[in-house]
Amino acid sequence: MNAVTEKRILQALDEPAPAGYSRWNVRLLAEHLGNVSKDQVWRLMRKHDLHLERRQSWCVSTDPVHSGHYRRRRRREFLDFMNELVGQYPGKELHVVLDNLNTHKPKDDRWLKAHPQVHFHFIPTHSSWLNRVECWFSILSRSTLQGSSFTSVRMLIEAIEAFIGRWNQNAAPFEWTKHEAHQQELKRSYADLCN
Repeated sequence: MNAVTEKRILQALDEPAPAGYSRWNVRLLAEHLGNVSKDQVWRLMRKHDLHLERRQSWCVSTDPVHSGHYRRRRRREFLDFMNELVGQYPGKELHVVLDNLNTHKPKDDRWLKAHPQVHFHFIPTHSSWLNRVECWFSILSRSTLQGSSFTSVRMLIEAIEAFIGRWNQNAAPFEWTKHEAHQQELKRSYADLCN
């Protein structure tokens, strides 16, 4: 691919996505530019390590990790947990990040209407990598569950609660990071990558 084509692709990325789209994707770029193939766009993306699907910002939480242990996974158990959580933070505004499990999203959410200080935020479907609690579950599994033998549900719950107690003593937020391979000046736009 020649430098002129590269520059055209990168300049297009600096423009707003077409009406009806929140961001560019490879197919849209190729269609927009006309004489550029999707393969050429993909090669350029890999060359510059560009990922169009990634978000550019996020928030960091310093809140402790809370747990609930239930035999079933129904709306009733979820609301029991939420009532307990709301009770721990009376009068506080709560933002809860959830996956798209059907127990989290009823058609008419009377509980949420009755608790205006609670705000649910749902991660996009098929994006469990955005759910930071998945990282924590992995740590819990490696630290406490793997290699252990529990003879009762009560023993399992006690082990999980003990881990949470220790974890919360030194809890730190999960942050997305990327290690920089070499120091370079930050580019202000995609088109600057050609310079």
